[in-house]
Amino acid sequence: MDYLYAPWRREYITTKVEGCVFCAISKTPEKDEEHHVLYRDEKCFVVMNRYPYTAGHIMVIPHFHTDSIDKLESETWLHVSKVVRCCVKLLKDEFRADGVNLGMNLGKGAGAGIAEHIHYHIIPRWIGDTNFITTIANTRVFSTDFDNIYKRLKDKMDKYIIV
Repeated sequence: MDYLYAPWRREYITTKVEGCVFCAISKTPEKDEEHHVLYRDEKCFVVMNRYPYTAGHIMVIPHFHTDSIDKLESETWLHVSKVVRCCVKLLKDEFRADGVNLGMNLGKGAGAGIAEHIHYHIIPRWIGDTNFITTIANTRVFSTDFDNIYKRLKDKMDKYIIV
């Protein structure tokens, strides 16, 4: 039997947040660096995914707590969409992504890990980023450190946000 140790996930399984984790981040701008928030304004925030699909996986999250896009005001929906568009440009220009996956998993049945608060996933992709180690060993390799990615994207974010 093979064992894969991931000690960095200990915080995830031992830290309990009262209520919604996204609302907790939304309400604590003083902890933006700790939470790896790249950007925030009055309608939404952009945060690094703690357990990314690929390096640079970020999320755009409205401050308004809802599990349904139908309950989001049109103005907020459009604003979030504009921020998503800026994030795609950031990842393509500064992170040299060959492509980007965009998505929302609406509800547990759709695969949402945090179903109670809608959020966009923005996942940079590169030609060949899914290779034999992903296919055969069900393992992903990241070529750079999470905090380095955060600093790199954070330093460039203001250049791209135009809403």
